[in-house]
Order: sequence, then C-alpha cells, then structure tokens
Amino acid sequence: MTILNGIGEGKKVGILGGTFDPVHNAHLAIIDEARLGLELDEIILVPAGRPWMKSDRVITPAEHRVRMLRLAITGRFGFYVSTTEINRPGPSYTVDTLEEFNREYSGLAELYFLLGWDNLPELPRWKDPRKVIELCKLVAFPRPGSSLPDIDAIDKIIPGLCQRIILMERPMIDISATQIRGRVAKGLDINQLVPSAVERYIKENGLYRA
Repeated sequence: MTILNGIGEGKKVGILGGTFDPVHNAHLAIIDEARLGLELDEIILVPAGRPWMKSDRVITPAEHRVRMLRLAITGRFGFYVSTTEINRPGPSYTVDTLEEFNREYSGLAELYFLLGWDNLPELPRWKDPRKVIELCKLVAFPRPGSSLPDIDAIDKIIPGLCQRIILMERPMIDISATQIRGRVAKGLDINQLVPSAVERYIKENGLYRA
C-alpha cells in the first residue's frame, strides 16, 4: 500500500470504495459532503480490484480507472487514491481493506467508510460484517430511487450497527456509472456527469464505446 499523508493521533479518515467505472460527479459530491460534514482530515478513494459482488460484469482495466480517479481529484488537498485492492490478489473484501488501513495508520486514525443507503441491506452478506463495524464507522448516503432500509432489522443480524452508523441526508444526485457508459456507447454527451479531465480521458482512450 502507498504511504499516505502524515499519520497523527486523532486523524479522521474517510474511505470510499467502488469500481469507479468511471468516477463521476456524484462520487465527488459525496466525498465533498463527507469531508465538510464530518470534518474529515483525509478522504481515500479505493478502486476495487475484483469486486466479488460484480463478478458477472466485465470491468474496465484497473489502470484506466485509477488514472481517471487521479484526474478527478487533481488539486483537491487531502484526497488520495489507494491501489491496495487492485494490488491484493483475489476478490476485494471491505474487511480486508479496513484491516490494512488500520495497520497503515497504526490504529491512531478513526476510519469512516462511505457507502450508499442501497448497500445497507447487503451488509449481512459481506465478509465478516461484525468485524467491519468494529474497524470503522459507516457513513450512509442517499441514492435516488432508494429508500432508507430498516436499520433496526439489520442491527439484529449485525449487533451494534446502530451505534456505528451515520445516516446522511444529502447529496441526492442521480448519476450512475451505468448511465455514463451507456451514453458514451451511444455517442451522447457526458460533460455534465463527469469532470472535464475524465471526459477527455474517456474520449482519448476510446473507453465504453459500443
């Protein structure tokens, strides 16, 4: 794993994982809201290597997804890209990533794992979900078209969840990577959906064409 910014006691670190295929403006709105709303010192974007819940879909090679992420956060102080899941062999599991970051920060940082409301019902299916909530606080953001699930019901399966989750009410931005890939394949414009540098990269490298 790449060594990140200076490690200090009391550091608050946000982590957003995903395929980022491609990174888009909703991702950036989420990390901006998390940074300000939770007063985080750093935000780390973690592109997945082999996401086990998306094993049925062809994913753009990691080198392209990493480059697009780095372009998207250029000039944003305190934002970093980690290739830990890409470098790690085998499927990508959140608990393994959190354990690795915990070791990286020598246990001195408080980790905040960012995810969508729609991911919460899937938590019991994650690898070692009880360990996940021991290693971090979950920060759940709304997704257009997704209602807030029954947190109390999930807590009965993963005891302690209610004490380890922060529910955000914004941003509510209706952008998806699926939508972007579809528009590129049809030759449609995406300049309102992704950063301009990412749009140029997609065009220059012929990504997502039919």
